[in-house]
Amino acid sequence: MSIGTSPFGGLTPVVKNLIIINVLFYVASLVLFSTFGIQIERHLGLHLPTAEAFNPAQFVTYMFLHAYYSPSGGIIFAHLFFNMFALFMFGRMLETVWGPKRFLLYYMVTGVGAALIHILTQYIEVAPMLDAIAHDMNNASPEALKSFLNKALPAAVNNEFTRLINENPENLKAIVSEYMIKYRDLYLNSFVTVGASGSVFGILLAFGMLFPNTQLMLLFPPIPIKAKYFVIIYGAIELFMGVQNFSMDNVAHWAHLGGMLFGFILIKYWKNKGFYY
Repeated sequence: MSIGTSPFGGLTPVVKNLIIINVLFYVASLVLFSTFGIQIERHLGLHLPTAEAFNPAQFVTYMFLHAYYSPSGGIIFAHLFFNMFALFMFGRMLETVWGPKRFLLYYMVTGVGAALIHILTQYIEVAPMLDAIAHDMNNASPEALKSFLNKALPAAVNNEFTRLINENPENLKAIVSEYMIKYRDLYLNSFVTVGASGSVFGILLAFGMLFPNTQLMLLFPPIPIKAKYFVIIYGAIELFMGVQNFSMDNVAHWAHLGGMLFGFILIKYWKNKGFYY
C-alpha cells in the first residue's frame, strides 16, 4: 500500500528508533538461535499469566520481537517487514501531528492493550482443556492418563509414567496428577505471542480517524481507497477472522482488534480533554 501524496516525507525520531529496536531484536533472535540454540521468545515473548514462563515485563517486551524461523527451518522476514513498513508509512505522520512523547505513549498503550485482549481470548480458548486436565487430576484412572499420552510430552516421558503406574498401581492418583501437572505446564507455556501488530493496528486506526479522507493506494489490488474505509474494512476482516478461526491460523486477530480498541479509547479520551490534533 502507498499513500498518494504526503507532506510528511521525513523519518521521525520515535518511528526511526522503534524500527531500529525491532530490527536489532530480530537480528539478535536469529543469532542467538542459530549460534546457541537460544529461543529468545521463550523469555521475552508474551505468555499466559498462569504459565510457568510468564513474566509481567512480557507485556512490553513481546511487541519488539517477531517471528524469525518457520517450522520447516526457513528464515521468516515478512512478519517484521510488514509491521515496520506500516509503522514507517503511517506512524511518522501521526508523530508529526502528535509529537514524539504522545506518539510513543499511544504506541505503548495500544501494544499493551492488544496483549490484554489477546490474553483474555486465549484463556477462553484454553479453558476447556484446563478444565479437562483438572477433572482428570481429581479423578485419576488409567483411562484418564491414556487420553493424554503421546499428545504433549516426549515418548520417553510417557513411557516412564506408564512404567511407574504398572509398578506402583497403589500410587495411581499421585502419578497421574504429576503427569497432568507436567502436561498443563507444557501446554500453557506453548502459547507465546510476539510482534508489534497490536500497536500497528492501533496506528492504522489513528490514521483513519485523524486523516479519514486521505487517499491510499492498495498494492493488491491496485485501487485507491480512503483511509477511513480501509480501516473499517480491515477491522471488519479481523473481527470476522477472530470469530471464525479464533487462533487456529496462528494469527493474533484479537490482539489486532485490541490495539484498535485501546487506540480508539485513547483518542476519544484525548479529544474529550481538548487534545486531538
